[in-house]
Amino acid sequence: MSEPLVEVRGLKKYFPVFRGWKKEKTYVRAVDGVDLSITRGETLGLVGESGCGKTTVGRLILKLIEPTEGEILFEGKNLTLMNNKEIHPMRRAFQIIFQDPFASLNPRMTVNEIVGRPMEIHGLVDRSHRDERVCQLLESVGLRKEHLGRYPHEFSGGQRQRIGIARALATQPKLIVADEPTSALDVSVQAQILNLMKELQREFGLTYLFISHNIGVIRHISDRIAVMYLGKVVEMAEKRALFQSPVHPYTKALLAAVPSMDPRRRRDEVILEGDVPSPISPPSGCRFHTRCQYALPKCYEEEPLFHQVEDGRWVSCHLHSS
Repeated sequence: MSEPLVEVRGLKKYFPVFRGWKKEKTYVRAVDGVDLSITRGETLGLVGESGCGKTTVGRLILKLIEPTEGEILFEGKNLTLMNNKEIHPMRRAFQIIFQDPFASLNPRMTVNEIVGRPMEIHGLVDRSHRDERVCQLLESVGLRKEHLGRYPHEFSGGQRQRIGIARALATQPKLIVADEPTSALDVSVQAQILNLMKELQREFGLTYLFISHNIGVIRHISDRIAVMYLGKVVEMAEKRALFQSPVHPYTKALLAAVPSMDPRRRRDEVILEGDVPSPISPPSGCRFHTRCQYALPKCYEEEPLFHQVEDGRWVSCHLHSS
């Protein structure tokens, strides 16, 4: 395997909250010790239930928010040690596609301004050549030159997301964090956007961190998949291996919940009981033990290590500890 473009080590993000009339300070442990890597040119899918910390991981990697603890390495450079002035020249190398194509575009700016502004900020083109470059980007995402002077409200949801993708490509990035980029779109449009992203990845040599709660979408676009639960990655493996033989009980439950169109296909039923615990006071030991039908006595007291159980597969579970 080639050298990773991005490495995350022991990443944590705690958000302070104040409870009660005494204003007692406590913390939401949104991300609580995440380790992962993304190889140049691949798509790592990050999947899990809403509120598990997926989006926070993406924003931490982009340094949109500061981590509480841990390291973020981009091409071997530790972003967590850099201030805003030091990191500014590097920001063109990593961009984001937002979830909501309606809220993520400035309604007062034309398409030309939305896509062209990042180029000007990073000094990539002068104004005389900006329109030409914007037209090239619009064509690459399936839009036309006639769209340059239009405003976001004049486009459909799928077209707006294409504008957002063009904006992300404007700085010629190496890494794109796609934060649920298809969840607000119709199913037919979702397929178009996913296929477009795969084409752009081949054309521009992009690396994706693709965040979604939709297993079907993750399966379509990812090379490897990391499964998150309550602020931690519980399993990470190649796509085929993960779907054919999931190891962690939570991964098994996620896959069992996916409906199948084949009536002959039978899958073991895995029922998750109870609700997801609060990230303010997560359970001791393994965080999944409150909902796991295979929980061992030590699962209640001892937190499992995230370790490699076979080539390319990592898991955090006492059932598979060495």
